[in-house]
Amino acid sequence: MRNKFDEQLATLNEELTQMGCLCEQAIALASKALLDKDDKLAREVIAADREVDQKERDVESLCLKLLLRQQPVARDLRQISAALKMITDMERIGDQAADISEIALILKDRDIEKADHIAQMAAAAIRMVTDSVDAYVRQDLDLARSVIHYDDIVDDLFVRIREDLIAKIAADPTCGGEALDLLMVAKYLERIGDHATNIAEWVEFSILGRHPEDEG
Repeated sequence: MRNKFDEQLATLNEELTQMGCLCEQAIALASKALLDKDDKLAREVIAADREVDQKERDVESLCLKLLLRQQPVARDLRQISAALKMITDMERIGDQAADISEIALILKDRDIEKADHIAQMAAAAIRMVTDSVDAYVRQDLDLARSVIHYDDIVDDLFVRIREDLIAKIAADPTCGGEALDLLMVAKYLERIGDHATNIAEWVEFSILGRHPEDEG
């Protein structure tokens, strides 16, 4: 019985890893679509959001089977419960990548400068998603906590982008619309960082049996 349960837990890890990869790809491609003004790529990201949604349903179904058909011990129960929380955040990450792609379609014919800080912010957000899922699969508490701390970098980049855009509007008020759209992109990336932080916090819960927000 335990061998079967361990096999299903391994499958759960694989499914979560695949869902994480879909999210990472969506962020990377949405950012590329924006910066390269690639409307075809933007539409592909929007369409691919359905894959993330389907993966969420697949993982949820597997988690429920593990809970109902097996007899998980405390640590297993925490791990499955954490997975159910994580997929909600990953599904929202997919939504926000699609939102960035929607803005890419709006800006595809606009004369906008490439925003280096947006590219940096996207890379940082991708790293957070990757590391948070890896921390779950490896049950690596240190890696989970490093993701939580890394969110400060994403937040700092958001502030820099906002300041850049304020300066851009001050220099040329006619670019206000484009600047606001880019600010929304930065906000979506900031939210992705927040979701990755949530995932990392649930990893900590799965290992220690307590959520970071419950401390103090």
